[in-house]
Amino acid sequence: MPRTTKPKGAPTKAASSPTEVHQLKITLNGSKPSVWRRIQVPSTSTLGQLHAAIQLAFGWTNSHLHEFEIAQQRYTMDLADEFDDFGGIDEDTVTLTAVLPKGTRAKYLYDFGDSWQHTILVEDILPADPQATYPTCLTGKNACPPEDCGGFFGYAQMLEELQDPDHPEHETWLEWLGGDFDPKAFSVDEANARLAQLAKLRKGRRAASRQ
Repeated sequence: MPRTTKPKGAPTKAASSPTEVHQLKITLNGSKPSVWRRIQVPSTSTLGQLHAAIQLAFGWTNSHLHEFEIAQQRYTMDLADEFDDFGGIDEDTVTLTAVLPKGTRAKYLYDFGDSWQHTILVEDILPADPQATYPTCLTGKNACPPEDCGGFFGYAQMLEELQDPDHPEHETWLEWLGGDFDPKAFSVDEANARLAQLAKLRKGRRAASRQ
């Protein structure tokens, strides 16, 4: 179900001077090739802010609904104006410190149609580096699938047809993608350039609040 929104701000060193950060490994379940990111996020971040960081670290476009599941409890977007019975706890009211202790595994579902299910592992909770800006991506592997490609079945079919220049759908895919697609592409610098948008957004909100 399409839903395009701007990512919500996440704490940065200038905004809140975090004392601790959660180090998380986030893996797209069932992906071939394997797709994952290791990020550090201030422990005071809400789950909504974590969602924004995941979107940018992976390269998703935040165009669809999502939810977290932690210890059999669902945490969702605030959709009161759109769905009366969507259920779950508002993700913007819960911090990582409150629900994600070290060693926890959580689920993160993005796009209820394509069903991109991720596993979040809390690898560590560490002292924040006063010289760092958070959230930050430490490393990762491979590109996330394109939005709206039809889940893993559609993604596998897309890759197969892209690899065969003689396939009748080869050119159709290239046109839809706007060019070549490399499933092994990943740049930590590009991921962090996207994450820097959160710091800019937060800075703009602080400036507006002073006016």
